[in-house]
Amino acid sequence: MIEWLKQPWPWYIAGPLVGLTVPVLLTLGNKHFGISANLRHACATCFPSDIKFFKYDYRKEFWNLFFVVGAFGGGIIAMWLLADPNPIVVNPALVNELAGYGINDYSSMVPQQLYNWDYLLSAKGLMMMVGGGFLVGFGSRYAGGCTSGHSIMGLSTLQWPSLVATICFMIGGFLMANLFLPFILG
Repeated sequence: MIEWLKQPWPWYIAGPLVGLTVPVLLTLGNKHFGISANLRHACATCFPSDIKFFKYDYRKEFWNLFFVVGAFGGGIIAMWLLADPNPIVVNPALVNELAGYGINDYSSMVPQQLYNWDYLLSAKGLMMMVGGGFLVGFGSRYAGGCTSGHSIMGLSTLQWPSLVATICFMIGGFLMANLFLPFILG
């Protein structure tokens, strides 16, 4: 069983499992799926104040915090028990492109040239990590949810704002990957 779990799951198994979370959550109590709302719940729980945005019954949404803790814990368990000992396989065309930016370490899931303290404290690192983190947080708040909330939950319940948000997420991702990232790394 463990060997089966260690293999990458094909899209026709993993995709429907992710998609089935929506009807399960709706059936089990009209719950909505999304990850970014948990920051609001955590702030409302840990820092009660007179801020209108945090004045709501966060206890009704406590299940979502358990969901995120479970996802994080599941990731840690998968990393320890289900890690694939084989080297990371990267498309040769991508290897050639990334080599032009000085990225050639594929020993882990993220390139060590980009994910280390020295790089983080450089101008490029600050621009990518801090600036990118700010843009993701701002975008999630401005859109009223994150990619999981809009693209999984919102689209499956046929919400027009979620379609608009998902299209904007995709356009932003394409622009970042094809225009801005080569400029930043170059």
